[in-house]
Amino acid sequence: MAIQTINPFNNQVIKSYEEMTPDAVEIAISIADEAFQHWRKTPFSERAALLHKVAGLMRKQKDVLAKLITLEMGKLIAQSYGEIALSADILDYYAENAETFLEDQRLEPEYGEAYIKSTPIGVLLGVEPWNFPFYQVARFAAPNIMAGNVVLVKHASNVPQCALAIHRLFEEAGAPEGVYTNLFLSGSRIDQVVADERIKGVSLTGSETAGGSIAAAAGKALKKSVLELGGSDAFIVLADADIDQSVDWAVIGRMNNTGQCCVAAKRIIVVEEIADEFLAKFKAKLSGLEVGDPMDSDTQLGPLSSEGAVIQLIEQVQRSVSAGAKVLLGGKLIDRQGAFIEATILGDIKPGMAAYHEELFGPVAAFYRVKDEQAAIDLANDSPFGLGGSIFTGDIEKGKRLAEQIDTGMVFINHPTWTQADLPFGGTKRSGYGRELSSLGVQEFVNKKLIRVSALSDPF
Repeated sequence: MAIQTINPFNNQVIKSYEEMTPDAVEIAISIADEAFQHWRKTPFSERAALLHKVAGLMRKQKDVLAKLITLEMGKLIAQSYGEIALSADILDYYAENAETFLEDQRLEPEYGEAYIKSTPIGVLLGVEPWNFPFYQVARFAAPNIMAGNVVLVKHASNVPQCALAIHRLFEEAGAPEGVYTNLFLSGSRIDQVVADERIKGVSLTGSETAGGSIAAAAGKALKKSVLELGGSDAFIVLADADIDQSVDWAVIGRMNNTGQCCVAAKRIIVVEEIADEFLAKFKAKLSGLEVGDPMDSDTQLGPLSSEGAVIQLIEQVQRSVSAGAKVLLGGKLIDRQGAFIEATILGDIKPGMAAYHEELFGPVAAFYRVKDEQAAIDLANDSPFGLGGSIFTGDIEKGKRLAEQIDTGMVFINHPTWTQADLPFGGTKRSGYGRELSSLGVQEFVNKKLIRVSALSDPF
């Protein structure tokens, strides 16, 4: 895949970049490895000062950075501003809390004394996606840099200007060379980097295929990996839910980032007694979305990230319809230049259909009617994915009981699956393993070293 910016609003090639040569990659890894030897000894206060500076620069340059996101992958401009703000908050969060999260853990052995010390492990590789080009990097880089590791980032090939911008933010903030490094590489060369003995761990956010490849390469090299892969989150609406508020949240949950979000509300599951009313209101809201230029603040439905993304999504819709699913709204390409598809609702979805088992990465909602709460839980769990999910109900305690029955890494009650710095993020099943964000996110790539002190007279 070429490393280039293609504006998905009009399919124009804006800028192209050369892939790094093997020699250039070797130099980058060597510099990072040398930087780690110093950075691991750097006080938390200095690490924190760096991240605070990067966060401050990010906020100061938000206009330029937000427009880069929208230019490269088509995010609505208001959401791009929101992504910059969230990314800066994540940097500040770890700058302020990582030292506490990594404090020595005192143990109480029968004899002597002991404690667990968290120490950095070295150079880490992050393989990051295009759909949140700043946020995804922030949640990988911030905790690991604060832990004393250094990071190499292979960003998605269609957001190279965002990748360079992040690298330059660290440079401008005064980061020592090698603490944060951008790599312009194709996906086919990642296994070679993972195999390098100086790389001590790898984190990937992306597709199942990419995750399987990375996991295999890391496993072969006996290295730790963290994977955040696809999702098909259930959005369950019970009979006692506020229907109007649930519909509003369903629109946000499904259409955020034009539906290109791993934790989007992809499967709308509504109990039968309110299904007709919910569906009518949901269709009305989606059909009224204003389509247009994502740089225009009035636009509510922008393009997908690329023509390829549109082709793949339309093909999934068509396969589902051919197998018996019904198009309740939309279902077609929008007749205009750019990577546009109509806001779509599919119904009558059955096992074996593409829409039932596959992740729909775009503005296509799979709508299901179920007879009762248990049927909703059973359907939510009947998925190869297990990232997030949500339950809408007027009875919070019931919501909690049902949430405990859903096999995912996250469940939100009366809110779509969401993200913020102080909440852990990650899934189960084919959605990957490991956690990012919160106190858990800084624990993934550290050595939990036991230090035991015994008196000479202590028994074995």
